[in-house]
Amino acid sequence: MYQSLKKCHTLHKSSSSYVSHLIDHCLHSKSLTLATLIHAHLIKTGLNRHTYQGNNCVNLYSKLGSVKDSLLAFHDIEVKNVVSWNICLMGFVKCQDLVGAWKVFGGMPERDVVSWNSMISGFASSGLGDCALGLFREMQSEGVRPSGFTLSILVSCVGCGRWGKEIHGSMIRSGVDLGNVVVGNSLIDMYGKLGLLDYAFGVFLCMEEWDVISWNSLLSVCCKSGREELALIHFCTLRGRFLVDEFTISTVATACSNLHDLGMGKQILSISVKLGFLSNTVVSSAMIDMFSKCNRGEDAVLVFEYVHVKDSAICNSMISSYAKNGREEDALQLFVWTLRKDFKPTEFTLSSVISCTSVLNPLEHVSHFHCLVVKLGFESDSVVASSLVEIYSKYGVIDFAMIIFNDMVLKDLISWNMMILGLTYNGKVLESLDLFKELLETGPPPDHITMTGVLSACNYGGFVNEGMSIFASMEKQYRVKPGSEHYVCVVDMMSRAGHLEEAYNILETMPCEPQVLGWISILYASEMYNDLKLIEKASERILDLEPQLSLPYLVLAKAYERRGRWESLVRVRKAMEARHVKEMVGFSSVGIRNRVYLFRENQLLHCGGNDIYSTLRLLQEDVEHTERNWQMI
Repeated sequence: MYQSLKKCHTLHKSSSSYVSHLIDHCLHSKSLTLATLIHAHLIKTGLNRHTYQGNNCVNLYSKLGSVKDSLLAFHDIEVKNVVSWNICLMGFVKCQDLVGAWKVFGGMPERDVVSWNSMISGFASSGLGDCALGLFREMQSEGVRPSGFTLSILVSCVGCGRWGKEIHGSMIRSGVDLGNVVVGNSLIDMYGKLGLLDYAFGVFLCMEEWDVISWNSLLSVCCKSGREELALIHFCTLRGRFLVDEFTISTVATACSNLHDLGMGKQILSISVKLGFLSNTVVSSAMIDMFSKCNRGEDAVLVFEYVHVKDSAICNSMISSYAKNGREEDALQLFVWTLRKDFKPTEFTLSSVISCTSVLNPLEHVSHFHCLVVKLGFESDSVVASSLVEIYSKYGVIDFAMIIFNDMVLKDLISWNMMILGLTYNGKVLESLDLFKELLETGPPPDHITMTGVLSACNYGGFVNEGMSIFASMEKQYRVKPGSEHYVCVVDMMSRAGHLEEAYNILETMPCEPQVLGWISILYASEMYNDLKLIEKASERILDLEPQLSLPYLVLAKAYERRGRWESLVRVRKAMEARHVKEMVGFSSVGIRNRVYLFRENQLLHCGGNDIYSTLRLLQEDVEHTERNWQMI
């Protein structure tokens, strides 16, 4: 094209319009070679010194990513205007050369709103939000009025409500049209990220018109703020005014998931099928999550099978669904299939898969998945590391769990909680309490799960005084309101220590509904201390909460049998028969190499039982020689 135009003498010195046409063609073809030819012709004809054509040349090189050539063309311009400087500045910003951009910005004889927006955009796109916000303040101090584009840039930088409100106020003072759809949508998105639903809704109501993005932003804000019911109400309003899109459906499906609203979720599914959105993996993934949280695993499978072209998103959702609904082997099989398809798992997928290893020979397969985590580069991710800490702790490899925890770069509260609980349940109560003290000094504020782990540590360690002190100061010192799980820990701790009356009074006077586990703790303790009156009271409370539980009947029957109260014993047995209560027999599992042996009292569920019982007898003889009190359960 360049040669044909040259032959036709269209590149005459006065034919600047044809040069502009060539530049447009060059931008379309993204040819740096053609750009250098055009630049050479401009130098030959002297047009490169003219402001207009020089600006075009600078812009051409900037958009093609050649900052060095752009700067050379910029220096050739004899009379540079603010447009010249802005084009040069935007070239550096586009290439993320903030040092060069800052030099150009500092050397500008005059700056307009485009100059400020370009530099602010450079800081924002490089993750330097504080610098972008600071430059915005400097922009205001120099009397430059921000534009609507300034707002859209700053939205991604705002990290606190004070900054967000300040930017909003600046826009109002500057006369920016807040009724504009683009500006309004940006403000809604900003307040949504800050969790300020009321402010987002206020902006929405002040907008002169709405589009589907406006509604989607509002629905998303409602869900992020925990107001899913409000999101569903607005969705019904939206359906009567606008056509919804895939993002709308996925958002309201998430709202149904959080509410466990299966009925509304099925309606959303029907709408998505009707509009042809279910084949979209974002929508289908949201539907799978919804059915999974509503304990409808089979429906989640149907949605998964409906989608013919599967990607990593829908596979990750299905793996999590399998794991949540107790189908660990299916989760592992699908995970292996995704690896063969080169789908990249997310940190949440790996977390779900790690939790599924309990159905296999645990230590062997956990180590395999741990190696995979390292290979995929997720070893420093807090979600995955927390899952590894949990699974290693679960199977007693607490030292390895501690190594993973200590190697974590960023420890969130979940990580701390997993480690505290792991140490507690593996009998390392002193280490658990020490870690809690370290959390208070260097980590995030504790939550109700943290306090459950700490109280359990005091319980298992027999530290009654320390446990009661922590429990009494929970709300005041740690800002955690005691829940039923905390009362259960305290009741169990008091019961183990023999303070049965105190434990009973705590359960009777606790402000929240008592859990059956609390009464079970008292039941076991009263049996241990041979307190028949308390056994009867605890059994009565347990049966009020769990009528089909066999434990209180068995403990009562055993207590009556010891005292020779045969009539009471017969009455308990008849009550069990009348209520069709079945005695639940527990079992234990032992994993040896690639086999898992399950057995219960006097009856093996799988082969290999004679060897196991022989081993147990040897252990019994060995323990008896140590002259320690023990009991085989």
